[in-house]
Amino acid sequence: MTEETDHERRLANGWQGRYYEDFTVGDIYKHPYGRTVTETDNVWFTNITMNLNPMHFNEAYASETEFGEILVDGTFVIALAVGMSVIDVSANATANLGYDEIRHHAPVYHGDTLFAESEVLEKRESSSRPHVGIVTTELRAYNQDNVLVLSLKRTPMVLKREHAQPTAAKPTGWPEGIGTQPSDL
Repeated sequence: MTEETDHERRLANGWQGRYYEDFTVGDIYKHPYGRTVTETDNVWFTNITMNLNPMHFNEAYASETEFGEILVDGTFVIALAVGMSVIDVSANATANLGYDEIRHHAPVYHGDTLFAESEVLEKRESSSRPHVGIVTTELRAYNQDNVLVLSLKRTPMVLKREHAQPTAAKPTGWPEGIGTQPSDL
């Protein structure tokens, strides 16, 4: 074997998300992967949700408003920021219990790049479901100029580690027997 092939192949765990025990009040997770919002994102989302406010799709109208251009649909901004947070906050959630105190602090325009972070505000055991805990975070989204554009509180029920059974061969979301298996190594 050469130095390049002088190693054993093995299945290694990828990122499995946080479990209830992994959350600490006061921790802030800067979510990876900022995302640039495109005109297509806004047009599709506005059409899919039947949002008929011309501010989101009528350039002539929007150009005459105080903003001077089309604004990105605020519910798209919420959905994008929440989606960006899943990798750190709710990859192991069984349900989202609520989104509270949603605030749009500044407009989002086509071409803005958004970044999101979540701060753990509180956590507690579930009184009715022993396999989960309840975690409340504040989700904040910023644009490329470090302008806060969105904040909200989010409360998912998150699995406790002992009740999750992911393995390197069968991570969460993968059916049994798909891809490389230990017997293949």
